[in-house]
Amino acid sequence: MKTRNLLLSAGLLGAALALPFTAGAYDSRVHYADVTQVIPIKEMQRVSYPSRECRDEQVVHREGGLQGRGGMLVGGAVGGLAGSRFGGGRGQTAATVAGTLLGATVGDQLTRTPERSYTTTERVCHNVDRWYDEERTVGYRVQYRFRGDTYWTEMDYHPGDTIRVRQDVTPLG
Repeated sequence: MKTRNLLLSAGLLGAALALPFTAGAYDSRVHYADVTQVIPIKEMQRVSYPSRECRDEQVVHREGGLQGRGGMLVGGAVGGLAGSRFGGGRGQTAATVAGTLLGATVGDQLTRTPERSYTTTERVCHNVDRWYDEERTVGYRVQYRFRGDTYWTEMDYHPGDTIRVRQDVTPLG
């Protein structure tokens, strides 16, 4: 088993070393070329940024009596229930009617009481999107010299003083 793995490894190594020397093989080598000019490629872009806007607002608060006929209805129901607890027969009916009328009158008076109101100043804030146009660099047009010849390419980043280039050699047959 160990011998077989050793032979397999030696065979793969030999094939890898012999590959560049085979006739008609493709040859590719990496070199460095001097950058002679870099021109930024610019575009106008619309950019948003969130902002928080706040302002002071006057807020009216109300407290006090009931609104509408709700007080009369609630007072009548409570008064009728209380009146039905007294007496018996016709006396109980009379007490129920009297309690209903008295409760409705008291409930109605509660709705007629003036409500109390006061004003406060509250800070109200909300988020808004602000927009502006901005010129942004989206790439670079790069001129470089390699073995006496001048070439141009476009890159996503600034290359610095040198760039890596691949020189390919393929035999013509």
